[in-house]
Amino acid sequence: MNILKSSLVAASAALVLSGCGSTSAPIIATPVANIDTLPLKITPLTETQLKMWSAADLATDTIPGMAVDRTYAELLTGRTGQKVIVGVIDSGVDIEHEDLKNVLWTNKGEIPGNNIDDDKNGYIDDIHGWNFLGDIVAENMEYVRIVRKLKPKYEGKTESAISAADREEFALYQKAQAEAEKEIQQTNANVQQYSGILAQLKPAHAAISTKLGTEDYSKADLAAIESPTEAEQQQIALLTQMLNYDDNIPAFIKQLNSGVEYFEGRLNSHFSMTEDFRAAIGDNPDDNSNPYYGNNDVDGPDPKKADAKHGTHVSGIIAAQRNNGIGMNGVASNVEIMVVRAVPDGDEYDKDIANAIRYAVDNGAKVLNTSFGKYYSTHPEWVNDAIKYAAKKDVLIVNAAGNEGLDLDATRVYPNDQVGADAEISDTFLTVGALNYKYGGDLVANFSNYGKTNVDVFGPGVKIWATTPLNTYEYLQGTSMAAPNVAGVAAMIRSYFPKLSAQQVKQLLMDSGLSTKTPVVLGGDPSNVGSFGEISTSGKMVNMYNAFIMASKM
Repeated sequence: MNILKSSLVAASAALVLSGCGSTSAPIIATPVANIDTLPLKITPLTETQLKMWSAADLATDTIPGMAVDRTYAELLTGRTGQKVIVGVIDSGVDIEHEDLKNVLWTNKGEIPGNNIDDDKNGYIDDIHGWNFLGDIVAENMEYVRIVRKLKPKYEGKTESAISAADREEFALYQKAQAEAEKEIQQTNANVQQYSGILAQLKPAHAAISTKLGTEDYSKADLAAIESPTEAEQQQIALLTQMLNYDDNIPAFIKQLNSGVEYFEGRLNSHFSMTEDFRAAIGDNPDDNSNPYYGNNDVDGPDPKKADAKHGTHVSGIIAAQRNNGIGMNGVASNVEIMVVRAVPDGDEYDKDIANAIRYAVDNGAKVLNTSFGKYYSTHPEWVNDAIKYAAKKDVLIVNAAGNEGLDLDATRVYPNDQVGADAEISDTFLTVGALNYKYGGDLVANFSNYGKTNVDVFGPGVKIWATTPLNTYEYLQGTSMAAPNVAGVAAMIRSYFPKLSAQQVKQLLMDSGLSTKTPVVLGGDPSNVGSFGEISTSGKMVNMYNAFIMASKM
């Protein structure tokens, strides 16, 4: 990935923003060289600041957001861009959400509910997008599917008994089997650990709540209990320790119960060696000759829309209706969200992702958000071909780097655009790592993957407030949240500067960002410290304000 050199952001050049339909007072770009001289924000963020931190500006707020609000206030007043369709390839989206219903893509070539493929694109009544999963919610991990498929062929065999032609496949089987065994063991351990804590915590909480007359107590309240019995002393010690993790014990118990439910669910779905989840759609995931399967139920089969939580959150980050007096503001205005449901609770199938990309491209999306990934892929060539197809059609794909705290230059993740150490299959595929809201050594999210070659930029990804199903809002975090933050900026660039190609938009997002010379902790390991400028191709964090200024010069 070659970086185009630009002096725009390195110098404090006064520029007049052009290409947006009118002129304004001179705008000065934030000089990268000055960032490390800014004072660190030492006071905790207020609730209001936390809910909007990704829109804040490092130069003016000392919060490492993307300068979204500053861009709207200083560069976009009185200007309008053109509509841009953003394809959200995800778990589904609550299309009735109060903050999203007015920003959805609507297929004008279809007559709703007539059960006819009016626009003849192969998908019947695809009003707001398409659902390639049908009624599927849960799925296996890819390595479990590999084990299930190859176990009859290789179970009990050693390498010496394997023919030369089968050794590569046998090695994959062994690797997948080891991964499955490790993950199942760890998941069982988590269930036991969480259940064990709950078994002690619940009765202790019940006893102390009765004694204090309230379920909402603090460490100080516990310390003030006079003449506790021996049993109460043990209960107080346990509860005091648990209050280090949450300042409300009932809320912490709820978290632990959710944890047990999640890990038990993984055992029954992600790691199931018997359940055929794909049967619900009646499609062969190993045959990519037919892309016309699924249905138009883009928020999924769950009436409570719980399976659409991830995609709803991602969509809100990109384009929740701005300034409507409710909820929150998405990064982008002038955006229509096209919903493409292809990511289950488990690992996605390569076939679904390839077809989802092609569907979104063929129906007019100019930016795609792909907030998902896996470390095993059985048909990567199908996805690679779809990525190439998107590039040919001038579509930018904004991709999440992953949440395992790994160096992706040493560990391959799918999807990606890499075919070798220095080669890529597309110049319109942008991989995004996650930033924390703490500027300094903790700037990189402790979960975020990174990599000089295989991660392009960083964007806000810790505690991001956005839309969730049934007109609710929550904090979620992950590179899944960093990617849509950046996708929103990309969509805005494509809206106001429509003559720029997808490749140019990718490049300017990388070139116009801010960097820092402060060493940062990687993977949440204090002993693993690196230079921020060396953990992505650009060495930058996306900055919408600077991106607009650079775009005006292109």
